Amino acid sequence: MNPDKKIQIVIVGGGAAGLELARKLGARYGRKHHDIILIDRNRTHIWKPLLHEVATGSLDANMDEVGYRSHCHRWGYRYMYGTLASIDRTARQVHLAPMLDEKGEEIVSAHSVRYDYLVLAFGSVTNDFGTPGVADNCVFLDSQTQANGFRDQLLNQCLRVSRAMSVDPTSDARVRIAIVGGGATGVELAAELYNAADALSYYGLEVFDRNRLDVTLLEAGPRILPALPDKLAGAAHGELEALGVKVLANVAVTASTPKGMETKGGTFIPADLQVWAAGVKAAPIAGGLDGLDLSRAAQVIVRPTLQSLSDDRVFAMGDCASYTPEGAERPIPPRAQAAHQMADTVFANLTRLMAGQPLKGFVYHDHGSLVSLSRYSTVGSLMGKLVGGRMAIEGRLARFVYMSLYRMHLLAVHGWIRGAALILVSHINRFVRPRLKLH
Repeated sequence: MNPDKKIQIVIVGGGAAGLELARKLGARYGRKHHDIILIDRNRTHIWKPLLHEVATGSLDANMDEVGYRSHCHRWGYRYMYGTLASIDRTARQVHLAPMLDEKGEEIVSAHSVRYDYLVLAFGSVTNDFGTPGVADNCVFLDSQTQANGFRDQLLNQCLRVSRAMSVDPTSDARVRIAIVGGGATGVELAAELYNAADALSYYGLEVFDRNRLDVTLLEAGPRILPALPDKLAGAAHGELEALGVKVLANVAVTASTPKGMETKGGTFIPADLQVWAAGVKAAPIAGGLDGLDLSRAAQVIVRPTLQSLSDDRVFAMGDCASYTPEGAERPIPPRAQAAHQMADTVFANLTRLMAGQPLKGFVYHDHGSLVSLSRYSTVGSLMGKLVGGRMAIEGRLARFVYMSLYRMHLLAVHGWIRGAALILVSHINRFVRPRLKLH
């Protein structure tokens, strides 16, 4: 390699793993001998586990998002606005698609970026499994744009019902919402909807309350929250039903229509809003990944070092990576804690690779699962050495741990000083922010 040429590390995807890795590499190497480039199709970052709160208006993403341009200036890397179109591993280049504005006019033309080392962290999207009508009639919660769109549709429907009640107090108008998928996203969204409904009376919808919500949660499996023990999943089930959610397990959706959901048993679930949260797959890349080995869910299959099977210079991490530990039956689940741990391993291995040192293997530490039922309850399980295994937690302790996950994300992305300041600001904002974002 030319000694005057900077070592170029390209990270595709500015989610939790990608943004954390870019910060660490930038802080470690700076711009003198290295060129760290983060590529993302968005201009800002929002922690994906918070999207259900953005969707209901409980969280103002504009106040919690991270602007890539200001972040890269602070931490010594470069940000490029773009979408990965394809990879050329022979030429060591990534090809980026042209970026267009709302009018279809070109903002950034198609171009290529060279790399010495490439890290794929482009995340996942909702998997509709080819179910008829889902792509046309259902809302996905993969991005801030989609979450904002759902919030607008939700508010419009609430306004329609409120107006109908004002005109005719005996009206039985309701906001009917069907959510497919009993995992964390579906369960948390179902609970958060009631928190939003409770708050709407403070914002001009005096005659609207939670009793006008008709929320149905459909799960094809035998129970909701399969990642949690039976007892905790049962507790969450009970909490949802106490709120008013109709929880239907062992119910597979066969089609979505503009008016609602069709199920395998022949039942029709009418709905004004439909949300699909039943599974994920790696985000599609239009031009492919130049022969990298992929799983059935289009994830890049990686070795213990998180390098791709066929190219030592290409790493993958987060939801777009598939890693099955030796002796395990299934790959590591696509979860925020896995992405965080993978970013640590990729950072260590890039450092070792450039120094000519042996690489380390990725070891996943399952710290448990937590599910927030908005302000009403939190349930989950933790893996702890002190208790010899899995510990079930509920209530205030679970809520504290759940909020700690986001605080850890802030520290990983912003560093200790700025991260701690943002945590303090978030506490203050709980008292000064409006309860809902309605615009």
